[in-house]
Amino acid sequence: MGKRLTQIATRTGDNGTTGLGDNTRVSKDNLRVHAMGDVDELNSHIGLLLCEEMPGDVRDELVEIQHQLFNLGGELSIPGFELLKAKAVASLDEALARYNAQLPRLQEFILPAGNRAASQAHVCRTVARRAERAVVALGGSETLRETPRQYLNRLSDLLFVLARVLNRMHGGDDVYWKSERLAREASAASAAEGDEAA
Repeated sequence: MGKRLTQIATRTGDNGTTGLGDNTRVSKDNLRVHAMGDVDELNSHIGLLLCEEMPGDVRDELVEIQHQLFNLGGELSIPGFELLKAKAVASLDEALARYNAQLPRLQEFILPAGNRAASQAHVCRTVARRAERAVVALGGSETLRETPRQYLNRLSDLLFVLARVLNRMHGGDDVYWKSERLAREASAASAAEGDEAA
């Protein structure tokens, strides 16, 4: 791995290139740089989410995710390097099963809304999806391990689930999409009840 960062303003990127961890230089619009940037943005949004009130177990989960995303960024910065381990994906699978078991089944689509912590979790989810797309695009032009792609895929799912958990912190609930289908069904059920009463 290259030297650790010792100064910030190096001016070496003024020509539109940036250095990878193996000391090679590539254009800042390189697919690898896009993927690294999206993972960095995701990690930053999770840092913002951590400023909100939340249960201790959710906080611990998110802090661990930040560390794993840093590992992912390090792996992306060095072609051919492995830093993110498969057990990190397994850990997300375990968390998904644990938190999903606490939640009622969804009856309809929900909006990315609710309290501020849940809404920020939804922002993280969408950035995770973008980071996943960037890694998939990079994998289309270079050989990549499956683990980075799998991790981002599971993470976006977990962030959706955690948004639902966070919306329930103080007795809240999901914010449901106003589905025309549900409205028709509710109207039909109400009409049927009226007929029975008559």
